[in-house]
Amino acid sequence: MTRAALPACPNREGAPPLDNPLSMFGSMVFGDAEMRERLPADVYAALTGTIREGKKLDASIVDIVAEALRDWAMSKGVTHFSHWFQPLTGVTAEKHDSFIGADANGGMVAKFTGKDLVRGEPDASSLPSGGLRATFEARGYTAWDPTSYAFIKEGILCIPSTFYSYGGAALDKKTPLLRSMECISVQAVRLLHLIGETGVKRVYPMLGLEQEYFLIDRDLYKQRRDLVFCGRTLFGAKPPKGQELDDHYYGEIKPRVLGFMKELNEELWKLGILAKTEHNETAPAQHELAPIHTTMNTAADHNQLTMEMMRKVAEKHNFACLLHEKPFEGVNGSAKHNNWSLSTDAGRNLFDYGKDPMRNTAFLLFLTAVIAAADERQDLLRLSAAGLGNDMRLGANEAPPAIMSIYLGDELTSVFEAIENGAQAAPVRKTAFKNGVKTQPEFTRDTSDRNRTSPFAFTGNKLEFRMLGSSFSASELNIVLNTIVAEQLNAFSDRLERDGCSEEAVMRLIRETYKKHRRILFNGNNYAGEWRAEAKRRRLLNLETAVDALPHYISKKNISLFINYGIFSHEEILSRYEVLLEGYIKAMRIEALTMLDMARSQILPAASAFSGKLADSALRLKTLSADAECAYETDTAERISELASSLHKKALDLDNALRDESGKTGDLLTNARYYKDTVMPRMRELRIEADAIEPLIARSDWPYPGYADLLSGV
Repeated sequence: MTRAALPACPNREGAPPLDNPLSMFGSMVFGDAEMRERLPADVYAALTGTIREGKKLDASIVDIVAEALRDWAMSKGVTHFSHWFQPLTGVTAEKHDSFIGADANGGMVAKFTGKDLVRGEPDASSLPSGGLRATFEARGYTAWDPTSYAFIKEGILCIPSTFYSYGGAALDKKTPLLRSMECISVQAVRLLHLIGETGVKRVYPMLGLEQEYFLIDRDLYKQRRDLVFCGRTLFGAKPPKGQELDDHYYGEIKPRVLGFMKELNEELWKLGILAKTEHNETAPAQHELAPIHTTMNTAADHNQLTMEMMRKVAEKHNFACLLHEKPFEGVNGSAKHNNWSLSTDAGRNLFDYGKDPMRNTAFLLFLTAVIAAADERQDLLRLSAAGLGNDMRLGANEAPPAIMSIYLGDELTSVFEAIENGAQAAPVRKTAFKNGVKTQPEFTRDTSDRNRTSPFAFTGNKLEFRMLGSSFSASELNIVLNTIVAEQLNAFSDRLERDGCSEEAVMRLIRETYKKHRRILFNGNNYAGEWRAEAKRRRLLNLETAVDALPHYISKKNISLFINYGIFSHEEILSRYEVLLEGYIKAMRIEALTMLDMARSQILPAASAFSGKLADSALRLKTLSADAECAYETDTAERISELASSLHKKALDLDNALRDESGKTGDLLTNARYYKDTVMPRMRELRIEADAIEPLIARSDWPYPGYADLLSGV
């Protein structure tokens, strides 16, 4: 289809006329085209040198950039700007300031200086800091990140920024991500130069984030306190039909959902977000959006914007967008699949092995480094996906278990086995795909299948990490991934500098590293119970819950890793550990209190009222006929009464567990364990009773929408 033949797009209020998706794309971004047009050539060259080559920002250009940025924004009707940053809350934050200022004569002028662009000063006192600062110390700083383009969102000029305490400690997720990207670039370039690829000046971590989510009717959503307060259902009996027939997966998208997807795409395209693929996921009401891969910092920013836009566009279509990892019991949860790769400044993907991986030295070295990193730092990879919501998803035959492993596929496995045995593997040969239908065109099939049960799978030219939860920021995982691979690349370079860089020395390094770390490789079914037993035999870690995983954050070896590679200071590591534990405790407490509220103010009154209705009905029937058995009324009322009594007792148990201070101390880990081991089991017991009552009560008398309504209400 040619550009002229593309269908017209409706004009959005406040936006310039857009005749097709190509002209829509990036229209709200101060990207390369706008910079080239609006900035002097020398300023443009200096700024793009910072963006593309990592050069230090030239302070002399910031006033000129700020003026151009202000003029561009105001030409689109913008009156306010904001430093847009990512604190340790997991969502984004912003403080709006207007362009309006006063001149020397008291008149009003539009002002936006280089100082306004470079630095902001939000109040940092009430954002999570993990002890890095006291609550009464309010000053914090945001600093412009020139490597991520400024954009206009809802009439506000947003300037992607980092966030620091007054003392200079990072209070955000972007700063350590940028540090880790620089770290892996330095180590990757060093290794490439040693093996003769001296033309490479920079290596970029690349990222594509597939985002799963649920859409439910907003009117139904607002009737459920658990969804409003917790993002997931705390009660809910299993509906007659769930996902058993697999008819929702890749099924026809309902018109109302399609309308949401169309507007979401348009809003994302305006922001320069490369939204490409959309489809129904496995569970009813579940969907997925996938973008085209881009540089990691941009991809992480874009994913935060994507989640925000999903919620806002959903509301306009009277939906609620659920990003919780497990919104519905007994129904598949949602993930964020993290597709990671490395690209040179010339655009070469270092994980694209070509026709003969045995002769692709860089590919073999870098993939071997990933294998070693995943084995040696299993705990860090696991804890990067650790959270209360994700505990409910991992290992439930819908997501990988909490055991780290890598899938290579049979072909690459045979390559490494050949290297180990000193043999020569056959070159990769793509074969034609044949299905016996002669009228269809032939095409080549991929050289390996995909393993959707693996937590970390090589998928042809990238590695897909499937453990990450749908609501997570992508930054934590990729900070870990960049750092642990950089550590191995550094070790490889040290060895090759010592032993020489001959082909024999390189292959010896690959062979020995593979042999040492191949226990982390598994090409089979990660859902199978046999794998758990095999993983135990291999002595792989199985950190089943977030509370099991998080203490590894502050192990001596992991603290040393982050400090040695300049990713975190010692204080910054401890702060993140505390923030994660506090988040776990607070989230579970909110859920427990919400359960008590719903049980006592909704479920028990509904049970009492309906059993009373049944008793009244039985009395009337007996009045009409002394022989009336009233089996339904009496049996059901008796059963509801029994369950309600048990529910009342379980609620008391949960309430007492929340009030009991004997199992809690000032130590966050001890408190988190108390909530996991004492509070959570009581929450499960309370739910069992409530879910048993729900099917016994008429739908008209139940106080909130059930699963059947929520999952099929669109």
